Amino acid sequence: MASRPDGPRSPWDGRRVVLGVSGGIAAYKVVQVARDLTLLGCVVDVVMTRAATEFVRPLSFEGVTGRPCLTDPFSAEGAAVHVRLGRDADVVCVAPATADLLARAVHGRADDLLTTTLLATEAPVLLCPAMNHRMWAHPQVQDNASRCRALGYELVGPDDGRLAAGEGSGPGRLVEPETIVAHVGRALGSSGPLAGRHVVVTAGPTREAVDPVRFVGNRSSGRMGFALAESAWLAGAEVTLVTGPSALPDPPGVHTVRVESAIDMLDAVRDPVSRADVTIYAAAVSDFRPVDVAAGKIKRARTGPSLELELTANPDIARETRSVRRPKSVAVGFALETDDLLANARRKLESKGFDLLVANDATDPMAGFEVETNRVTLLHNDGTDEALPLLSKQDVADRVVERAAALLATADGGKA
Repeated sequence: MASRPDGPRSPWDGRRVVLGVSGGIAAYKVVQVARDLTLLGCVVDVVMTRAATEFVRPLSFEGVTGRPCLTDPFSAEGAAVHVRLGRDADVVCVAPATADLLARAVHGRADDLLTTTLLATEAPVLLCPAMNHRMWAHPQVQDNASRCRALGYELVGPDDGRLAAGEGSGPGRLVEPETIVAHVGRALGSSGPLAGRHVVVTAGPTREAVDPVRFVGNRSSGRMGFALAESAWLAGAEVTLVTGPSALPDPPGVHTVRVESAIDMLDAVRDPVSRADVTIYAAAVSDFRPVDVAAGKIKRARTGPSLELELTANPDIARETRSVRRPKSVAVGFALETDDLLANARRKLESKGFDLLVANDATDPMAGFEVETNRVTLLHNDGTDEALPLLSKQDVADRVVERAAALLATADGGKA
């Protein structure tokens, strides 16, 4: 997830998630997973193994989900509680999935509520392994992991990093809560409007070198482009994100390509754009670059009180890649303007062959660079303008991706 959730959001909102917790030290992290899924609108049923209750008390999960934490396969609701859980779930996610849990899942064991629920569900199942790195490397565990995948279960992780006290570091660490939440969202949106599609997103600034330590650039953080990549991935797409320098982490599940300059970005996007169903040009590409790049650091003692730079125009990435876009694909552009917003944006929409253009005012302190919100107007090819209220950049991204998916379905004659 790009940030901690602040309210219900698609594809989580209104969906049912069974969150299984097995007995590993990483169980403490899963309280945050349960909380975030609940904030996003999920109905979360936490199912704990007996061993898990040695690490985290059931009351912790009840406090963040507002629902009873389930541990007993037999209850006042009847002996078939596992059947109800499996039938009603939209996704089953187990975190942490210990070596023992993987072994029991592979062999179809049904000796507690969690394993019986795994056998009783037809919903997508995510397993998030967590254990000591030597245990994860053991051939039997690796064989079990492969057999879990063969059963159709998706393994998320493990990460490489510090393990429990005294265990050092290595592959075996539970992935972070936001990654688990994101993969649950992907599973919920796997049949979404962009399922089976390829989406390319450009994001962030570009840096045009002046010398080895200085560059010409802008203040773009990349937030808008990264949010668009995440939103498209959650809608079921295969996503390629080509980004200039940004401090943001790579979005989960997204193929991220990091570049420096406008020319680097153009080289990196040509091939993906030729295969894309949707291309979203959200990068704030520097319009100009220095003609000459100094081999060494430019010293003020040598230049005196002023420095003159000769600049030349950078390639226009949207225009340069227009000819390689696939027929019936959808192209979305962005326009950040300081004056005559809609008139300038409309000209850009037409001149670059966009199907949709997102226009925002650079003078608005709540929009544009270095803020988490945006106030945009969506310009359509039929001449209509759609002004959106002030929203988080993630909410704007969801709206833009939704419109792009609808345009793609129309271009395909109604095929979603």
